[in-house]
Amino acid sequence: MIARYTRPAMGQIWSDENKYRQWLAVELAAAETLAEQGEVPAEAAALLRRHAAFTVERILEIEKEVRHDVIAFTTCIAESMKQAGHPEASRWFHFGLTSNDVVDTAQALQLKESADLLLDGLDGLIAILKRRAFEFKDAVAIGRTHGVHAEPITFGLKIALWYDEAVRARRRLQEAAEDLRYGKLSGAVGTLGHLEPEAEEAICLRLGLKVSPIASQVIARDRHAAFVSAMALVCALCEKCALEVRHLQRTEVREAEEPFAEGQQKGSSAMPHKRNPIVSEQICGLARVVRANVQAAFEDIALWHERDISHSSVERVILPDSCILTDYLVAKTSWLVGGMRVDPERMRRNLESSKGLVFSGQVLLDLTAAGMLREQAYKIVQTEAMKAFHEEGDFRAAIGSHPDVRRHLTDEQIEHSFSVERQLKSVDAIFARVFGKQ
Repeated sequence: MIARYTRPAMGQIWSDENKYRQWLAVELAAAETLAEQGEVPAEAAALLRRHAAFTVERILEIEKEVRHDVIAFTTCIAESMKQAGHPEASRWFHFGLTSNDVVDTAQALQLKESADLLLDGLDGLIAILKRRAFEFKDAVAIGRTHGVHAEPITFGLKIALWYDEAVRARRRLQEAAEDLRYGKLSGAVGTLGHLEPEAEEAICLRLGLKVSPIASQVIARDRHAAFVSAMALVCALCEKCALEVRHLQRTEVREAEEPFAEGQQKGSSAMPHKRNPIVSEQICGLARVVRANVQAAFEDIALWHERDISHSSVERVILPDSCILTDYLVAKTSWLVGGMRVDPERMRRNLESSKGLVFSGQVLLDLTAAGMLREQAYKIVQTEAMKAFHEEGDFRAAIGSHPDVRRHLTDEQIEHSFSVERQLKSVDAIFARVFGKQ
């Protein structure tokens, strides 16, 4: 069955319900911290913790009138306190704070939740890549450069390369996420004019955040741009895997293909024989969206003076979309690589189809090492290679019968020149570099 997105938790993180829940968490942490420091009555903080409530519907209803989301939120909370019989306690809600103290700090909580899910998904993909790399460590295939046969590789090396990149992508994402684990409650222009630095630090600590050393009305947006960039690199990895599968699934190649549900899945409304790499194409397409969001994130860094609102509307789109899409693409890529069908026999046939052409580089080296001038060796090898290519001849046989080659190389040496095992003698060493000793 075609992979379905089974991680709705990421969407829930960016729901209005959770956004306001995080706003409330920041507000309550502030009230309780200030109560501990004697700035807010302890009873009021306790009552707020017990009775402060909201509904998304009521907040949106109020916002239509006041046209300010945070005021709509605080008004809704005040209504809930009145309904609970403790209207006086609402005096201490949002005490000493400005809107973005709440919004930015709460958004840091949402981003932390999102990063945890993304890192968990990447861990799953990394494990799949490692498993499949070892599964095909010795599956001989032809390596291609510019789409043209080059020299032998193994399919496991191809996947090990993805694994190595995935590990780096995870590290970048983790570092960018850690750089976003900051809150701020320093007021309208960042001067801590209404709260003491110790209070800001204590509130952030209560929320599991670090305090931004300095801020304007907002936390500096280079942190957010770095996070979106890290997500785009994760998606670029997903695209890299998917693009390779798309190429290898072509009819004339057929070395690997994405999972296909026999007897259920349909590839075309008109052509029953079709087995299209639709998930791979979807991954490649959606990765473009996250990449495009990077530019928008960079545009958000420069704001007027201590803050304008130009970044806010952008982030309401690019942060949820990028997090959800990245999570989606990691899940799709895990499904793709984990269930990918691989045909080692077809790989071997494709490698052998050029009748030795892919060993031209090794023949050149061996002739040079045996005493032939490199220019002469290159001319001989290229001439025979081009002839074999255009006439679909046997390059190995041509080299074996060439008089100038025979004067420099024995039968055993020519055999060695065309040895796949010789070409792939360092596979174990490369795997040890990538995965460590197993």
